[in-house]
Amino acid sequence: MYEWAKALHIIAVISWMAGMLYLPRLFVYHCDAEIGSKQSETFKVMERRLLKAIINPAMIATWILGLYLMWSAGWYTSGWFHAKLLLVLLMSGVHGFLTARVRDFALDRNTRSAKFYKIINEVPTVLMILIVILVVVKPF
Repeated sequence: MYEWAKALHIIAVISWMAGMLYLPRLFVYHCDAEIGSKQSETFKVMERRLLKAIINPAMIATWILGLYLMWSAGWYTSGWFHAKLLLVLLMSGVHGFLTARVRDFALDRNTRSAKFYKIINEVPTVLMILIVILVVVKPF
């Protein structure tokens, strides 16, 4: 069962990250669309579907499977795992932040620039790199 859970966990993480990297990029383009335009309305649909159909379910699966793996392997006593858990909590916070931005765009209340979203787009990347290093290298 453990190997199946690990495989599904990796698939969920890849799906979650794909969405977390794509959503801010949609926001960059959405910033340039005129409010009420067909293009803006299309971005709203794309953002909502990406969040509801891919990002949210992938995050939930990542957490459930990750907690199962942690418990099964006894990682909860490892220092590297504590650091990883902190970074995954931060990633979940970024997820929540992006979810709120989907709501802002849906209500035509976005107040942030395309440049802001280009910068925010790098946060999940940095977190992902650090998480993968912790899991593979287990430095402490």
